[in-house]
Amino acid sequence: MAPSNSFLSTPALILIVALAFGASSASPKQLFREYIGAEFKDVHFSDVPINPAVDFHFLLSFAIDYDTSGTPTPTNGKFNVFWDSDNLNPSQVSSIKSRNSNTKVGLSLGGDSVSGGYVYFTPDSVDSWVSNAVASLTSIIKQYNLDGIDIDYEHFKADPETFTECIGRLITTLKNNGVISFVSIAPFDDDQVQSHYLALWKKYGHLIDYINFQFYAYDQGMTVDQFLEYFNEQSKKYDGGKVLASFISDGSGGLSPADGFFTACSTLKSQGKLHGIFVWSADDSKAEGFKYEEQSQEMLALPH
Repeated sequence: MAPSNSFLSTPALILIVALAFGASSASPKQLFREYIGAEFKDVHFSDVPINPAVDFHFLLSFAIDYDTSGTPTPTNGKFNVFWDSDNLNPSQVSSIKSRNSNTKVGLSLGGDSVSGGYVYFTPDSVDSWVSNAVASLTSIIKQYNLDGIDIDYEHFKADPETFTECIGRLITTLKNNGVISFVSIAPFDDDQVQSHYLALWKKYGHLIDYINFQFYAYDQGMTVDQFLEYFNEQSKKYDGGKVLASFISDGSGGLSPADGFFTACSTLKSQGKLHGIFVWSADDSKAEGFKYEEQSQEMLALPH
């Protein structure tokens, strides 16, 4: 009887090592995100092309702590749905996620305006706002089977410290309770906006997964070099954060895809700085056939 051989043959050993190396060295998918539903232009999740080679996030826009009367007024953290919920409802969230395993759906808080007036962050107190926000958002997130939240308040009737504690305690509680798996913030280059978001970042940055910096809030006509300068500047301010590149579908601000946005992204990617791309918004992109969404995802799917 031949002696038993407890060792693997050389070819088998090489195969196992190669597979293990491949699994450990595979790059994670890059992230593409798109805001959707704010402008009520009859856009559906299924209208938007989704590349399976990227991680894809839809951000429902917006949930706002205002009432739903004809003249909405603040509700101190009691959030309501203000996106196009006829076309973007819970069953459609479940459908797009079940058909695309790489897709998650979140909601964005605040936004610029509602019914012709600014949306203000205006809590009565930290404790009461957080209590109301946790309860109301947990209900909406569970109803819609959502995965995360984005913070997009742009106008404030509270100081940076109050904003920091309200939002910081909210995201801490929602993450600790397992209600959400990701958090992003959406600042832009405005002194008041930056003072609030940088204070939040300084204290609670460890809980914030992405920075959706609104580079399209800069003036229209930006050059590639200017975009890269602004990107590096904001990356230093949000040190250690995953700052995403961004454009606006209608080309009204920042660096548009037609004028060099993808050139700038290629440079960032070659430098290892491109953490992802986000777009405002699917509502406006629908008329253009989502060509730049497709191009963005194709770029992100390319190997480094």
